[in-house]
Amino acid sequence: MRIARFSHDEKIRFGIIDEGDVVVLAGDPLFSGFDTTGERIPVSDVTLLAPVIPRSKVVCVGKNYRDHAAEMGGEAPAEPLLFLKPNTSVIGPGDVIVRPRQSERTDFEGELAVVMGRVTKDVSVDDALGRVFGYTVANDVTARDLQRSDGQWARAKGFDTFCPLGPVIETEFDLTGGARIVSRVNGEVRQDGPLSDMVHSVAEIIAYASAAFTLLPGDVILTGTPAGVGPFEAGDTVEVEIDGIGVLRNTVRNA
Repeated sequence: MRIARFSHDEKIRFGIIDEGDVVVLAGDPLFSGFDTTGERIPVSDVTLLAPVIPRSKVVCVGKNYRDHAAEMGGEAPAEPLLFLKPNTSVIGPGDVIVRPRQSERTDFEGELAVVMGRVTKDVSVDDALGRVFGYTVANDVTARDLQRSDGQWARAKGFDTFCPLGPVIETEFDLTGGARIVSRVNGEVRQDGPLSDMVHSVAEIIAYASAAFTLLPGDVILTGTPAGVGPFEAGDTVEVEIDGIGVLRNTVRNA
């Protein structure tokens, strides 16, 4: 099932994408289930928004692909390397990424994002995927120069607009189906790597994170990026695509 959050007639609602239409849901499916109102609206008539606004946090995993760790000048950590983005960094498909005045180099990082569906604390690896609501596409935008100069990643990863999510949440995504992350800048492929190259699996990441802090319904976990990250400039169009979920597309401007 492909869940969308959308704007139509000055209202923000949720729906299920069914071919060319949105089947309107009665409420937020994370909390209200999948009851529908009976309305169908053409997708072309709605504006897709970030499919979820995290209730509390975006949990991210650094250097979770060995080839990306190598291009950053190191090795993949033996345990997941966690950091957080504020929920104020989240934007949706079609929204504008704003390059901050403080940074001279802003990079894209295409990632698979996990949307949590249940309160989760100290979950086992075996039970972790049962706590997931679905999956979407993310761009872990990073002020690379600030990441290096600060010595920690909160500011470099946390600016407003630095966590594009979308276009939908896929509730039946197959983690073992051979899907790839492909990132493009102005149509040119910059990243192309399989999800199977993750060092730490989605289940392992959820279990590890939940041992540190409680995960809430709607919280988002970014699972790392393959090699090929690089800069973008004002006026560029950045796309991240994952087979079976869709294409997340954003334009860029300077602050």
